[in-house]
Amino acid sequence: MNRFTRRTVVVAVEDGLRDRLFGRRSWDRLHRCADIRINPAGGALADPRAAAMLREADVLVSGWGTSTRGRGLRALAPRLGALVHTAGSVRTLVDDAVLASGVAVSSQADNNALPVAEYALAMILLSGKAVFAAQHAYRTARTASAASAAPEASGLPAARGTYGLRVGIIGASRTGRRVCELLRPFDVEVLLHDPYTSAPEAARLGARPVALDELMASCRVVSLHAPLLDATRGMITAALLRLLPDGATFVNTARGALVDQDALVAELATGRIHAVLDVTDPEVPEPGSPLWTLPNLVLTPHTAGSAGNEVRRLGDSAVREIERLAHGEPLAHPVTREYLARTA
Repeated sequence: MNRFTRRTVVVAVEDGLRDRLFGRRSWDRLHRCADIRINPAGGALADPRAAAMLREADVLVSGWGTSTRGRGLRALAPRLGALVHTAGSVRTLVDDAVLASGVAVSSQADNNALPVAEYALAMILLSGKAVFAAQHAYRTARTASAASAAPEASGLPAARGTYGLRVGIIGASRTGRRVCELLRPFDVEVLLHDPYTSAPEAARLGARPVALDELMASCRVVSLHAPLLDATRGMITAALLRLLPDGATFVNTARGALVDQDALVAELATGRIHAVLDVTDPEVPEPGSPLWTLPNLVLTPHTAGSAGNEVRRLGDSAVREIERLAHGEPLAHPVTREYLARTA
């Protein structure tokens, strides 16, 4: 039987976010396994009001907006044994030195990946069906036959439909893997590009591994799920975008800076491809950006990630991690040094 150890847990997230993350049942579970302290400065770990509390912290619960303001996490919380992050990326709080010092780190990126993957799945299926192009044609022509007209008359892809649809997934990240899993029930062919994923591993995901240029040239829907690192910034170049087949749709729920945005705008301006962008660079396009008016672009305001009641999933997952720590069990969502080096 695992030994139960009661720890001092400091919750350092902004007030509004804390209420969205943790309901009454979550607080009851936390109090049963730990001594809970609420940081009076919210997510500001370097605030003087947080100093005494952090010095006594065994476990720190962080979230979107939690910041050390450039201070070392170890210096702020010398007793810290674990960081449980209620969001995805921990790069603003954790570096290799923190992990090397023995702090166990948990990220709820797996749970945050699910709504992103669900959004991507929806957009892939709708794009395969040419729904966005059809609604534009219908609203423009205002006739019942607009969406069912011959491709040359309607402007819709001749091969529209999801049966046998070839879908390209760029990046076997947590989200990319989730998308592959969600696509399994559908009659689609999945191609995957990821330099760290072997052929057998890709096969387990239900995908065929291919080079990036082959993926771009042969898929009617391409969904981007790579992390934003120095090596991946601008990875989707003008040359790659030109490889997309006529009528193809490019979906980005990852980061805008992964794409040569000027090149994407230029390609969209020809009318030969479509795009769904939940992220851009900058995150809100300039007021005069063509992204606001291109008819073959679906533009959403970084809405794919956890929102509304989905945020509670992240809080519940964080509570389970703290319960595991209390019972001497391994974290379910650990961040390792190798993982940190390969993810955003």
